[in-house]
Amino acid sequence: MNSTAPSVTPERIMQFAWSFALPLAIEAAVRHRVFDVLAKQTLTLDELARATGASSRGLAAILDVLVGLGLLARDEAGRYALTPESDAFLVSHRAGFIGGIFRHVSTQLLPNWLHLTDIVGSGKPARADNVASESAPFFAEFVEDIFPLSYPSACVLAGALGLAQACGPVSVLDLGAGSGVWGIALAQASPHVTVRAVDWPDVLAVTRRVAERFGLGDRLTTVAGDLLEADFGGGHQVATLGQILHSIGAERSRALLARTHAALAPGGTIAIAEHLVDADRRGPMRGLIFAVNMLVNTETGGTYSFEEIAGWLTEAGFTNPSQLPAPGPSPLILATRG
Repeated sequence: MNSTAPSVTPERIMQFAWSFALPLAIEAAVRHRVFDVLAKQTLTLDELARATGASSRGLAAILDVLVGLGLLARDEAGRYALTPESDAFLVSHRAGFIGGIFRHVSTQLLPNWLHLTDIVGSGKPARADNVASESAPFFAEFVEDIFPLSYPSACVLAGALGLAQACGPVSVLDLGAGSGVWGIALAQASPHVTVRAVDWPDVLAVTRRVAERFGLGDRLTTVAGDLLEADFGGGHQVATLGQILHSIGAERSRALLARTHAALAPGGTIAIAEHLVDADRRGPMRGLIFAVNMLVNTETGGTYSFEEIAGWLTEAGFTNPSQLPAPGPSPLILATRG
C-alpha cells in the first residue's frame, strides 16, 4: 500500500549541526572589513583580497557562504556587492550597524557555550558574568557595540512618552545604563530631559563617553554601584531597564522593581526591554535561546514572559502593565507608578 504521508529526512537536523558556522563567517567578514570595503564599490575576489589584506582562499570560502545567505551578491563577472540588508546593518559607518556584536562571538560568547553540556549537568554557569562587579570590564567593551540594537526602540519609547511636548523638567533614571542608549534617545527628544545613569564604574566611563559624543554630557549624572544598593535618588518621571532583568534572575528582578517604584514620582513610567518568551514557553526561539545564554553566563538569569513581568510590576505597586510595539527583539513593557 502506498503512503501519501511525507517522508522524514535528516536535512533540517544536519543544518542545525553546522549552524555555528554562520555567525563565525559573518564575524570574519566584519573583522576583515569586507562589508565596509564593498560599501565603496563592487570588487572581484582578487581586488577584495588586496583591499582587505586577507587571503584570496580565505575570502573565497566565506564569500560563498555570505552569497548563499543573501548578505552579498555576485554578478556573472565575479564582482561582489552588498545587498540592501548588509548595506543597512553590516557597514560600520551606517547608523543601523549591528555588526559589532559579531566581534564578540568567537572570543566572548562561544567559549562559554562550549561548556554547555557540563553546565546543563551542574546548573552552574561557566563564568557568572552578569552578577558581580567583576563583569564590568566585559560589559565596558560590549555595550557600545550593541548600542544600535536598542536605539530604535528607545526612540519609539521617547515618542510614546510624548517627550517632545514636555514643558518642564523630566528626570530619567537609566538603570544598568550601559552605553547610555535609553537615556540618550530620551534626552534627544527634549532639552528638558536629564538622565541619572546607574551602572558599574568601568561601564559608566563608556556611558559618559557616548553621551558626550552625542552632545548630551551636560545632562548626564552618573551613579556607580550595584542596582540593589546604589542611590537612585527620587522623584523621577521615567525609569528605564534596558535588557537587565534577564541577567539578574527573578528574585533580584522583583527587588529591583520595588526599588524602582520607590524612586519614581507618582504617575511616573517604568519602561522595560527584554527578550520576552510566550507564556507557554514555546517561542519565540530567540527568547528561548537567550534563556540558555543566561544559563551559560549567570547564576540565576533567564528569560520571562510579559505575564511574569507584569505580575512582578503589580506586586511592586505599579499599575496598568502594557506592551508597546518596538523594533527590538520584543515589545517594550510599560507600567505606571500609581
